[in-house]
Amino acid sequence: MLQRGASLLSLQSSKEKNMTHKLLLLLVHLLLTTVASSMSPSERASLEAIRYSLTEMPGSSFFASWDFSDSDPCSSFSGVTCSLGRVETLTLGPGISGSLSPALSNLTRLTQLILLPGLVTGPVPSELGFLPSLRVVSLTRNRLTGSIPASFSSLLDLHTLDLSYNQLSGVIPPRLTRLPHLKVLVLASNHLSGNLGPHVLSPLFHLDIKMNGVSGPLPDFLPKSLRYLSVSNNSMCGTIEVLESLTELTYLDLSVNKFTGTIPNSIFRPSVVLLLQRNNFTGMAVPTSFSFILPTGSVIDLSHNSIAGELSRELAGAETLFLNNNRLTGEVPGDYIDSLINGTTKTLYLQHNYLTRFPLQQRQGVKLLGSVSLCLSYNCLVSPFGLSSCPKDAAPLRSRPSSQCFNFFNHSSIT
Repeated sequence: MLQRGASLLSLQSSKEKNMTHKLLLLLVHLLLTTVASSMSPSERASLEAIRYSLTEMPGSSFFASWDFSDSDPCSSFSGVTCSLGRVETLTLGPGISGSLSPALSNLTRLTQLILLPGLVTGPVPSELGFLPSLRVVSLTRNRLTGSIPASFSSLLDLHTLDLSYNQLSGVIPPRLTRLPHLKVLVLASNHLSGNLGPHVLSPLFHLDIKMNGVSGPLPDFLPKSLRYLSVSNNSMCGTIEVLESLTELTYLDLSVNKFTGTIPNSIFRPSVVLLLQRNNFTGMAVPTSFSFILPTGSVIDLSHNSIAGELSRELAGAETLFLNNNRLTGEVPGDYIDSLINGTTKTLYLQHNYLTRFPLQQRQGVKLLGSVSLCLSYNCLVSPFGLSSCPKDAAPLRSRPSSQCFNFFNHSSIT
């Protein structure tokens, strides 16, 4: 009897303990939920300042959900995500104008700031450089002015910085390309000047500074991790031997600059897209002794340089190949004909050179596909295809005047 009573008391005590444990868990959950859903007054005030520095453009309703009267920003504001009541990511736009408020720096847990395309003007707040948690800053396709804040060089956790397609000026802060975790740097289409400096030490895999006023040579050191490099439409100069060590490159655009010297053989092997047009490169495009296989879909543009010698067979497998406006001589190798016939090469521009023979006529009954674009105008041969596939800016003559060919092959000065 006594033993049975003791068992009942023990069972009752166990149930009470379980009930107490469940109540504690419920209380903790309620406390966490309350903390997570309540935003501090300072952060709410910061969002209000950010909101009233920006205006919706016609057709935009981005701020329709930003009701500060009784809404919780963490749960209802478009573009706002929080953790424990603190703003972690903020996406603004698209379709807004105005300016970026320095109050952004009061969101001290912010890890990601994105401004979508619009008409936002004014400077990039330098105060953003004092947010230690920032990993992504993307403020692209607006009308931001001023310089890139030097304070950004203090963002040691920064992974991605995209300030492209704005109206920023000044130089690229030299310490910016030394950040230890920076992988993506996109500053394209601004009014930046100066140079990239002697070293890029950040472990970048994407660097894009095209369409600026950057001058000087390529840095003496570039990270071997680079896969995408574009410096096109600047005023850069010098040789490009530093690129020989970049074995991971799949996209290289150096077009419309003032680079000189020969083109390193090694940059042809890994590249799927290789754009070197409108520079001052000399020498041969690729020596015949250098063997490699171009990957499928390769695009190579070496046009408008001073590349001389005979066509290299190694370039015949490119899907799109521009070698026009150079000083190439001799016969077009049969490998190029094969690539055109089997459809591997879809565009081949060879106009404005000193080529002497295109031996397609030897292959009886063989015709090129209608989708192939081939231009041979203004060479030391009469193009069998006329000018129908040539670009509009190609020379209007099917062949060079014989006097130019005679003088060129006798080493006279021909332009």
